[in-house]
Amino acid sequence: MQTGDIVELEISGVAHGGVFIARHGDPGLVVFVPDTLPGERVVARIVQVKKSFARAEALEVLEASPHRVPHIWRQASIDVAPELRPGGADFGHIALAHQRELKARVLTEAFDKFAGGSVPTTVEPVADDEQGTRWRTRVGLHVDSSGRVGPYAARTHDVIEVADHPLATEQIERAALALGREKPGRVDLVQPADGSVRILRRPDARGRGPRPEPEVVTEIAAGREFRVDAGGFRPVHRPAAAALAAAVREAL
Repeated sequence: MQTGDIVELEISGVAHGGVFIARHGDPGLVVFVPDTLPGERVVARIVQVKKSFARAEALEVLEASPHRVPHIWRQASIDVAPELRPGGADFGHIALAHQRELKARVLTEAFDKFAGGSVPTTVEPVADDEQGTRWRTRVGLHVDSSGRVGPYAARTHDVIEVADHPLATEQIERAALALGREKPGRVDLVQPADGSVRILRRPDARGRGPRPEPEVVTEIAAGREFRVDAGGFRPVHRPAAAALAAAVREAL
């Protein structure tokens, strides 16, 4: 097997990171393939070959899983050239209930492998997550040398201009699509509890001058207010912190 080979693969499992598992040849080299589903047969192009595994990009679905649905992000669909598919919605082609089953499988297999025992795992929806979209309260976009703004193409550093952001809140999507040409670097869009979108520009030359003072915003979780750095880390799914807090309290 060499980089550039076009192969047919039977997808047999799911792995961490939004990729799926196939085996090719004898004794069966593991091949990681995004944009597929267990049970599918696909045509793929090999993009990397290592001693113990290879990576490929899916080109065509020959036999589709019954759990495949039209991708929630049209530009990331399997019928778009791999180099033009934006990254960030790795399970967007999978029915929502089956997405949760696959994520539970990943967690269960991780416990089996690394924790030395089986741990019952269930991935449950939250109250406002019936469609699996419009939940991201933070989106990170990149700006290339020509000033184009967008996500990277999946598993590359190539900026792709997109027509929508289906996982983002509607307010963040509007703010993102209204951006014009920017200085090369990164642009983060954040929507804290007050509902107002902050646009945090992080140009590549940020280390040449004084660092700007961080903006402090208020987030609410489990009935408490937290003052946090607008650009700092926190769950991007607003109910996630409350759900985690409730799970910990229940366990205690």
